[in-house]
Amino acid sequence: MRTTRATHATLVLAMAALAGCASVQTPTPGDPLEGVNRTVFKFNDTVDTYALKPVAKGYAWAVPQPVRSSVTNFFSNVGDVYIAANELLQLKIADGVGDVMRVVINTVFGVGGLFDVATLAKLPKHSSDFGVTLGHYGVPSGPYLVLPLLGPSTVRDTAGLAVDYYGNPLSYVHPSSVSWALYGVNLVNTRANLLTTVDVLSAAAIDKYSFIRNAYLQRRRFLISGADGSDGVPNYDDSLPKYDDGSAPAAPAGASGSQAAPAPAAASGAQPSNASAAPAAPASGASAPDGGGESQTVPGQQYVPPPRGGFPALHLPH
Repeated sequence: MRTTRATHATLVLAMAALAGCASVQTPTPGDPLEGVNRTVFKFNDTVDTYALKPVAKGYAWAVPQPVRSSVTNFFSNVGDVYIAANELLQLKIADGVGDVMRVVINTVFGVGGLFDVATLAKLPKHSSDFGVTLGHYGVPSGPYLVLPLLGPSTVRDTAGLAVDYYGNPLSYVHPSSVSWALYGVNLVNTRANLLTTVDVLSAAAIDKYSFIRNAYLQRRRFLISGADGSDGVPNYDDSLPKYDDGSAPAAPAGASGSQAAPAPAAASGAQPSNASAAPAAPASGASAPDGGGESQTVPGQQYVPPPRGGFPALHLPH
């Protein structure tokens, strides 16, 4: 009997502790899931600190900068295929055609995308995914979410991940072990490109969770609606998501100043999404510094490995 009572007491205490971790005394208005989000964010940050970041540092030390640049360019070229499709779905014909031209030029003249010849030819790189497409057509963002391992998102962007996944050309590489390897290399390379950015963010942000949340929502808002003024600069206000419209808010001026804040890599609270783990910038380009300080294009939405079987496959030569 005493053992049973002690067991029950232990379970009650454990449940109370978990409830305390998933709640905040004064949740931010507009972020109803803040308690759960902070718990997941802490988990992601721990995984990044003890697993992904050390691997990325070793990768940056072992792989020369020119090779890492070529790897970044290759995955960026693959991502341009899906970006072009979303731009065309949004009826941004000029941008979509420009992205198609980027893929052709970089594939043909850039040795399969290892060199970014299109940027030298003054063809700007854009950033888009299916979540941006849904927002373009007025789908509300819904509450802010932090996904395990994938990082910041919203209800709308999470729903778009399935389309992003099957729209990614890497999902159709066969055998599946090669796809897993490609996704892994892309993830580690992207995290290595963000080493300096994330370290600066960690040192500067008083509340890292709030800083990343506001930066992510600000970035998504800009990708969906563009600049809110004729001067081409996003309108940075103090609001959080308004669930009755399709836009995400801007970060507080005190947190990010007049520029968009960088978002970390996927495991610490940043996705690929496309990408989106980069500083806010005009839709014509999205880049993030690597460990060496050079600006590198960072593709997104390419972090989830493909399913096994049942889908078209691109057979690689042996």
